[in-house]
Amino acid sequence: MSSVHTATASTLVPLRRPPRLRAGDTVVVVSPSGPVPEDRLRLGVARLESWGLKVRLGEHVLDRGPFDYLAGADEHRCGDLYAALTDGQVAGVVCARGGYGADRIVDTLDWASLTTVAPKVFVGYSDITVLHEAMAQRLGWVSVHGPMVGTEVMIDHDDTGGEHLRRTLLEPESAMVLRGPGARALVPGRAQGVTVGGCASLLAGAVGTATWRRSTPGGIVLLEDVGEDLYRVDGILTRLRRSGFFDGVTGVVLGSWKDCAPVEQIERLVLDRLGDLGVPILSELGFGHGEHPLTVPLGVAVELDADAGTLTLLEPALT
Repeated sequence: MSSVHTATASTLVPLRRPPRLRAGDTVVVVSPSGPVPEDRLRLGVARLESWGLKVRLGEHVLDRGPFDYLAGADEHRCGDLYAALTDGQVAGVVCARGGYGADRIVDTLDWASLTTVAPKVFVGYSDITVLHEAMAQRLGWVSVHGPMVGTEVMIDHDDTGGEHLRRTLLEPESAMVLRGPGARALVPGRAQGVTVGGCASLLAGAVGTATWRRSTPGGIVLLEDVGEDLYRVDGILTRLRRSGFFDGVTGVVLGSWKDCAPVEQIERLVLDRLGDLGVPILSELGFGHGEHPLTVPLGVAVELDADAGTLTLLEPALT
C-alpha cells in the first residue's frame, strides 16, 4: 500500500515563480559556461523565434577562451548573465549550453543587487545546475531545468523534448504532469515536496562552497548525469549523503544517465546508497542529458507517485 511522505521541520517552501513567456517577449541567450558552435546557436535561436519570442544574444555569447572549454573570459560571461537578468525589457534568459565554467563566475555575480530584480525565466541544465542552486538560495526564484539553445533538442524541430520546453514556458498549465515512457518505481510510494537538484556531479562538487545545501528537508531530489563511470556515481551519491544533502528528503527522482553505466547498474547503486532513506524513488523520468528530455522546474511544489511513474506539479511552473 502506498504512503505519503512529508517532512515535519524546517521544510523547504516553494520559491517565487517568474511570469510565463508570451509571444513578443524578449529572451536573451547567454553562455555562462562552455562555448557553443555558431551554427547550432543559429538553429536554436530560430527555434525560440518560431515560438513567437524575440531573441537577443549576449554580447559575448560566441566568445572563446582563455581555455578552449570556456565561452570567453570569466568577467564577460558573468557580465552577460548579469546584464540579461537586470534588464527590465527581458522576460527570460536561456543558456546556450553547459559544459564547464559556471563555478568560476557564480561567486562574482552581484547577488545583493539581484535581490531587487523581479523573478524572470532562467533555463539550462548540466553545468548550469550551479546557477540554479545559487538562484534558489540567493534570490528565491523558481528556475527551469530544461534544454539549452545549442543542444540537439533545440535544433531538431520534431523533438518532443523541445515541445515540452515550449509548453512549460508559454503554456505552463499544459505541462503539469511529467511522465517518462520508461519511468518505474525503485521504491514505491507517494510523496509531496519541493523540487531541488539537477546534475548530480555538480551538486556534489558544491559541497563546502557558499551554495552547498547542507540538507534538503521536504525536498523531492532530482538527479541525473552524463559520462560518469559507476564508481564515480557511487562517489557522488556517497559524498552527497555524507554531506547531509539528503537529510529530510521526501522523495528521489532519477533522470537520464547518458554515457554512464547501464541504467540497471545505476538503479542497483541508487538503492544501495539511498534505498534506506525510506522515501519513494522513481527511475527513468527522462529529464537531463538523454534524448527527448523533459523540462522540470526547480523550486516548485510537486507530488511524486512512484507507483504511477509520475511527477505532478501542484501549480503551474510559471505564473
